Amino acid sequence: MLTTERAAADDAWFAGWRARELGRIERAGLTYLDYAGAALHPASLILDEPVRLDGTVLGNPHSEHRASQAATRDVEAARRAILDFLKADPAEYGVVLTPNASAACRLVGESYPWRRGTTLVLSRDNHNSVNGIGEFARRDEARVLLVGLDGELRLTGAADTLRAAAGPGLFAFPAQSNFSGVRHPLELIAAAHDQGLEVLLDAASYVATSGLDLGAVHPDYVVLSVYKITGYPAGVGALVARWDALARLERPWFAGGTVDWVATGPGRHQLRQGVERFEDGTPAFLLAGAVPGALDLAAAADRPRLARHLEELTRRLLAGLAGIRHPDGRSAIRIHGPVTTVGRGPIVSFTIEDAYGAVVPYWTAETASR
Repeated sequence: MLTTERAAADDAWFAGWRARELGRIERAGLTYLDYAGAALHPASLILDEPVRLDGTVLGNPHSEHRASQAATRDVEAARRAILDFLKADPAEYGVVLTPNASAACRLVGESYPWRRGTTLVLSRDNHNSVNGIGEFARRDEARVLLVGLDGELRLTGAADTLRAAAGPGLFAFPAQSNFSGVRHPLELIAAAHDQGLEVLLDAASYVATSGLDLGAVHPDYVVLSVYKITGYPAGVGALVARWDALARLERPWFAGGTVDWVATGPGRHQLRQGVERFEDGTPAFLLAGAVPGALDLAAAADRPRLARHLEELTRRLLAGLAGIRHPDGRSAIRIHGPVTTVGRGPIVSFTIEDAYGAVVPYWTAETASR
């Protein structure tokens, strides 16, 4: 728990930052609680956007003219910014730009070399975009195993499940639960590697408030969405993949931008090398130029202090929810996941129960909160 003085200092810092960057919330008369869905962009992030867009001519980066080359430079700068934000070595990792984290999950799912004898290990706590990878695995007769959850919705029995899955395959889990806020141990990455499994780490929720150092942990694939971190630009996500893992993926089709040439008669084509073979169609090149500034702003926003502030807010919320009771003393709130801030992020999910213990429908609570 933070000291009273430090918590007060963090509150004051955040109040100033909020007034400066998110004053529109107050002007709109809103209380915004959907940060697990999307962050709100800081005002300073978009002040220079009209100047940036009006100050250059950007063309489709798949061409070779000057406007195209300007867009290509923006796309490459976005890749470098994502690597820098994750402290990833460009000699080890490449960045495939996608519309969002879900598209990055699909890229891995549809391209992974599933076969009978390979195994997909999923946690029971995954975003549905990660769960969807199981459809590709089952289609190709791969085995699918699940890591269970305990009463606090933390992974349990992971070591046994990974040993049972030993051999070629993929383990996919979230660094931070999008539902319960639980932060699952990143040590599982090395444990899975020890069993011969590759690892897909869903970092979309985690990196919004915590640093991920790919120089310290080495998942094979990381998926994220930029708007989850900075609120803007939406429509830019990434599959950050180790080069050796990326080379093992087998594209099931091709599209504009992923091939050097196509011979329609004999049905032959040549995929591009590196990350471009995975970028179907034209990347969001008008938005790519905003990514470096957005991630720089996020990194400069005193993230350690922000993390402390969010931990304190989460502690207060958990304590407040626990204190909501019916006249007979029965708790009105059932929290899903940990009831303390240990090993969890700033996401709190709960169910409201009436005086008889029946669940209050979410739409009733939603209507009452408007």
